[in-house]
Amino acid sequence: MTPAARLSAAIEVIDIIERDRVPAAKALKEWGTAHRFAGSGDRAAIAGLVWDVLRRYASSAFLMDSDTARARLIGMLRLERNMDTATMAAMFDGSRYAPEPLTEAEQAALSHRSLKDAPAATAGDYPEWLDSHLAKVFGEDRAAEAVAMASRAPLDLRVNTLKSNRDKVLKALAHLHAKPTHWSPNGLRIALSADARNPGIQAEEDFIKGGIEVQDEGSQLAALLTAAKPGEQVIDLCAGAGGKTLALAAMMQGKGRLIATDSDKRQLVPIHERLSRAGVHNADVRTPKGETDSLADISATADLVVLDAPCTGTGTWRRNPDAKWRMRPGALEIRLKDQAEVLERAVPLVKAGGRIAYITCSVLPVENGEQVTAFVARHPEFAVVPPEQTASVLWDKAEEFAQAALQSPEGWLMTPRRTGTDGFFVSILKKAG
Repeated sequence: MTPAARLSAAIEVIDIIERDRVPAAKALKEWGTAHRFAGSGDRAAIAGLVWDVLRRYASSAFLMDSDTARARLIGMLRLERNMDTATMAAMFDGSRYAPEPLTEAEQAALSHRSLKDAPAATAGDYPEWLDSHLAKVFGEDRAAEAVAMASRAPLDLRVNTLKSNRDKVLKALAHLHAKPTHWSPNGLRIALSADARNPGIQAEEDFIKGGIEVQDEGSQLAALLTAAKPGEQVIDLCAGAGGKTLALAAMMQGKGRLIATDSDKRQLVPIHERLSRAGVHNADVRTPKGETDSLADISATADLVVLDAPCTGTGTWRRNPDAKWRMRPGALEIRLKDQAEVLERAVPLVKAGGRIAYITCSVLPVENGEQVTAFVARHPEFAVVPPEQTASVLWDKAEEFAQAALQSPEGWLMTPRRTGTDGFFVSILKKAG
């Protein structure tokens, strides 16, 4: 397919998403099934265009003063891909399979309109009902922060130090142009262009042998900030597929006791194979059975309980851009209840002098600092460890991290704009000894 034909296909898919109100992934899959002549490169390029339109869904319509699928695509090409009008006009030429030529109104919009007077929610491409939440944490910077949360994320990897080291893996992945991450001492980053397909990491020898895992650098830092140590008893209470469990295991160097569980047993399905591949031998996966408490035998003995709490996922919008447009206030209320419940579940597990690491991939204060404040009010035996003390685990990067990340009395907030990572909040709560 020509680049122009890919534009036409993207407009068609966006129309389907809007008309049928289906998730983008479903619409793209169905389009690919119905157009088998499109090669893998074509499908990747079309998907890239569609995801980028969803990233700039509101701002592109504002720029073009039109909310059609075609207008949103044109606006996105200017805002997200910095394409000039002449380049666009060369592809929008009305030839076979190409979009119709740019109209006078479209050319005028590209020449004279901007986002200067757009509301913050429009310029930042997020639902208007979230504006007060984002204003509370970012103030006048909220549109700029949200724009950074809209751009495509790189592919980050974590080197499993139980089996390998970063220098070795860097050499093995030189063909993918992997580079060391800025903050994480065990991270690698592969930059991805707008049309690039995700490289087949799962086929790499280092992945097959357990030397690397896919994990955003922010998630790696969240694990590091827990300061899990060899010999400790650590409970990963919301382990899910095991991303942070694996990082914690490496930090513990195979020494001590690591327990992984999750209230949703379906989420735990991949963890067994991942732990085996990573060479983790000190982890005990506890799958819930009915109403039975899988941690009933543990009482005030954990050195560390890690809560990768259920949240809205606002910090991961750049990886799933259509999720933000489907998000509703009711979903936030449910997550707030879930977070309070999981915090309460952690309390009886922690020994005197032990700690809870509360982590979300959200940037909303109500899920982050406000949850922590409410928890400490309910449980005065816990106190927030000053954030500047927790950053010491980042060694020579601690001072620089303190300048980049947002620090509050309750913890750290990482964002794509500030730290180049997904959005993560981390708070360390210590129980009185």
